[in-house]
Order: sequence, then C-alpha cells, then structure tokens
Amino acid sequence: MKATLRQCAQAVLLMLALVSAPLALAERQPLDSVIAIVDDDVILQSELDARVRTIVSRLNTQGTRLPPMEALEERVLEQLITDSIQLQMAEKMGMRVSDNELNDAMQNIAARNNMTLQQFEQQLAQEGLSYREAREQIRREMLLSRVQQRNVDNRVRVTGREVDNFLSASAAGGDSGVEYQLAHILVAVDDFNDPAGVEAAREKANSLLERIRSGTDFREVAVAESDASNALEGGVMGWRPENQLPSLVSDVAPALDLGEPSEVLESGSGFHIVTVLDTRGGDQQFVEQAKVRHILVRPTETVSDADAEQRINELADRLRSGEDFAVLAKEFSDDPVSGSDGGNLGWVSRGEMVPAFEQAIETATVGELTGPVRSRFGWHLLEVQERRQKDMGGQIKEAEARQALYRRKFDVELQNWLREIRDEAYVDIKNDTASEADANENS
Repeated sequence: MKATLRQCAQAVLLMLALVSAPLALAERQPLDSVIAIVDDDVILQSELDARVRTIVSRLNTQGTRLPPMEALEERVLEQLITDSIQLQMAEKMGMRVSDNELNDAMQNIAARNNMTLQQFEQQLAQEGLSYREAREQIRREMLLSRVQQRNVDNRVRVTGREVDNFLSASAAGGDSGVEYQLAHILVAVDDFNDPAGVEAAREKANSLLERIRSGTDFREVAVAESDASNALEGGVMGWRPENQLPSLVSDVAPALDLGEPSEVLESGSGFHIVTVLDTRGGDQQFVEQAKVRHILVRPTETVSDADAEQRINELADRLRSGEDFAVLAKEFSDDPVSGSDGGNLGWVSRGEMVPAFEQAIETATVGELTGPVRSRFGWHLLEVQERRQKDMGGQIKEAEARQALYRRKFDVELQNWLREIRDEAYVDIKNDTASEADANENS
C-alpha cells in the first residue's frame, strides 16, 4: 500500500510539473522536464541549468578551472537534492525570511565587498545573475542556514571546562592572532567498519593529493571531487582565527605555505586535504565602541509607516527645541527595554546593530541628534554620547574560544546530519542507471 501511495504521489508531481505550460504555447517548444523527485518536491532541468550557470560563472571569476561538465552537473544536482530536503523541512517548521531581513542581508553582503547596492547589482549581472534571482538565492541560503542551526545546534554542547582548557592551551601555545583562509577537500567514509570502503576512500584521497601536487588547482579538485557541503564553492571555508581552526588542522595549517596542500588527514567523517589560501592580521585587543541612546517609533497594523515617520519627525522637532531626550524616550519609544532607561543602548560595538542604524552611528557627531533613520524595526532618532577604544581582550578571547569549539563540533555534526537526511529521504533521479540505483537504495 505504501509503495502504491508513493507511486501516486510521483504521478501527481510529474503531472503538475509538465502540464503547467498553457496549451496555446504548444508550438513544439521543449517542455521543462523533471529530473528528480525529492520527497514532496520536484527538481526541474531549468533549475539545474540555472544553478550550473551560476556556479560556472563564479568559478570562472575565481580563476578556477572547471571539472568535466557531466561531473559538475552531477554534483550540482546532488546539492539541489540536499537543499530541497532542507527547504521542505523549513516549510514544515513554518520558517520564513521576511523582505526586511532579506534587504538587510543584501546590504550587508554589498558592504562586506565594499560596494553600494547598485555596484553589487552590476557585479551580479556580470556573473549572469539578476538582482531578483540573487535575492531569492540568498533567501534560500538563509533558510538553509536556519534549518541547519535548528537541527544541528542541539547536537553541539560546549562546556565551561572545555573553554578553560582551550584558553590554557592557547596561552601555552602562544596564539599569534593570525587568521587563515582555508580550503578543504573531504572524501567521506560512510562506515569505518567496512575495510574495503575505507581503503578505497584513502586511495582516492591520496590520488587527489597527487593531482594537486602535480599542479591541478585545489579548488578545481574540490568542486569536482569533494564530498563536503562547500565543494561547489571550491572548498573555501572562509577566514578562521588561529584559535578557531578545526582541531584536525590546528597544528597543520600554520606550518603550510600558501597554496601548499596538507598530507591526507583522517577523521571520523573520512579523509581530508586542506590548504591555506591566504593569511592576515594578528592580535586585536581594542574594539571601537559608541555609547548610544535612541527613540524608536515602530509601524504596526494600526500605525502606518507614514504615521510613524510623522511621529518621529515631531519628536525630532521637540528635541531640537530643547526637550529632554531621556524623558521623551521613556514616554514615546517603542523599544520597551531601552525606553525605560531613557533610550540608553549602552556601549555598542561595530557589527551589533542592523546596517542602517550602524551606518548612522558611524557618521554621527558626538552629542548631536541624528535622524530620523529608517531600519527594519521602524523609525529612529539617535544620539552618540561618547566614543572609545575598549580593550576587550579577555572577553574576546573567551567568546572566541567558545565559538571555536562550537564551530569545530558543528562542522562535524552538520556533515553527519546532512548524510542522515539524504539517506532517509525518498529520491528518484530521472536518468537511467542513477535512477534505478537511487530508487533501489531508498525503497
């Protein structure tokens, strides 16, 4: 009975996907085809083509040589399948990314790349991606991140003792504060109790290492061969401070020259090769902070955005006429926590506030009223009362230690969880041998 229901579900999904084009357009134009069924979702050929185009453009921009197109398409399809499983989970959990959150994310990405939104849009166009497509792709990535956090976070525990031990070890080792940009290749092992499978994975890892040492670009090999979730980004892991390096490579990375691959490393998830793409920085103890207070007027179902803007302008006029900031904040601010304290937000470090508010803080003159400023929370008036350089060494080191331990454990558990949900999902790939093998595996 279960198999019959699954067959019915497949038939319905296929029918919905294939009959969506109006009959009037049936001028022998090729219909978009279903290439995979993933639980209650379908993946279309057009989705695969679009994702491949984006990745090819990105790899070309990076100067990374492309693997054979067939191998690339196979890996991209596998990523789409894993994404589909997670996005369906997010849907069932009721997860959403609002337009305001998405706008903030786009602004943050542009700012991190030292671009305006217009420059960012132009850069996307050069990569063959429209601004609208990029927004939806980033929305998907935000949902994926949230569903991963929701499901993997409860597997990760960092104790106070682990933090203390980490800090003691860092002190003994004389942590330099240098940051490393790493890239990573994983050859996964599903079952270490299977000697033949383990040996095959080891041989593959050694073969990949020889290819890299012979001159093949590390990121090219990662795209084509790595089993890690970041394979299609060339295995790039981003910047990591020395004390946040994964434990597997914490002693290896500092000894590598730029671009030099490590030896094959073994962990509970398989065999790894890492390289250092770049390094930067050193110890950073001082943080720029601003002491800020604000008044917020938040639009609601009964207060339109225009009404909220009018109210904040009226409050600005009263403040410029000499009325007391703290008194008006207590009476009128829609931020109940700071409002009850005269609008005080205390000392704020860079990166703690939403982009529009943070930009206003950075450009504000100490002691002068700034605003109105619009953020995703509403309309603000703010005042920077003081600025300082604060030595946060102890607090930073403890926070970094906890984050480093968390990321080490999270990275391992994420790979385990992705493998689990892929194994548990019903996946039917619509091509000859792969379809049959996958259907048998999941039936």
